[in-house]
Amino acid sequence: MAQSDTVSRILDTAEVLFAERGFAETSLRNITSKARVNLAAVNYHFGSKKALIQAVFSRYLDPFTQRFHTALDELEARYVDSHIPLEELLETMATTVLAVPAERNSLKVFMRLLGLAYSQAQGHLRRHIQEQYGEVFARFTELVRQATPDLPDSERFWRLHFMLGTVIFTLSGLDALRDIAAKDYQEQVTVRDLVRRLRPVVVAAMNAPLPPAVEEGHYANTNAS
Repeated sequence: MAQSDTVSRILDTAEVLFAERGFAETSLRNITSKARVNLAAVNYHFGSKKALIQAVFSRYLDPFTQRFHTALDELEARYVDSHIPLEELLETMATTVLAVPAERNSLKVFMRLLGLAYSQAQGHLRRHIQEQYGEVFARFTELVRQATPDLPDSERFWRLHFMLGTVIFTLSGLDALRDIAAKDYQEQVTVRDLVRRLRPVVVAAMNAPLPPAVEEGHYANTNAS
């Protein structure tokens, strides 16, 4: 078996098992058994479990970053004399996510992995993403800041993460949501249908009025009675 086939088999197996079980709950032995490779192959190609986790993410984020930089270049060229509208920024990000070359179930699996990266203690992974891909996300965040000048920076941070949480939940639970839509509402929904429906929701959330305490510059203390 060629080296590239071995690496692909390990990565394919690892991403599915990590998404199904979590990072801590998935051992290298689980991966090697299902991938039908020996532990030495994992150590040779990746060196450690942490490096394997990072490689799983890089397989998505490398092509995404390249495409997203190109897409943002095109947007900035189109709006050279004005700020890029928020709707355009969010649509471009969604389109880029869907355009990344993908294997079966890859979008759903990656969204589950992304959720785990936030919910499980994977500090090394967050550092890896920041070091390797922080530039493109900082660029996007700055363009969002320009498109939402009335939002305080801290509020924009929270709203971007609320938006991210909504997208992760929706796309990682895609099969269940499709089943409910088909059974209860007789709708056959594609991923692109969902993205079109998500867009006005997240745009409205980003543009929602500030809570009164934020407008005043602080959060009011509340005591339970």
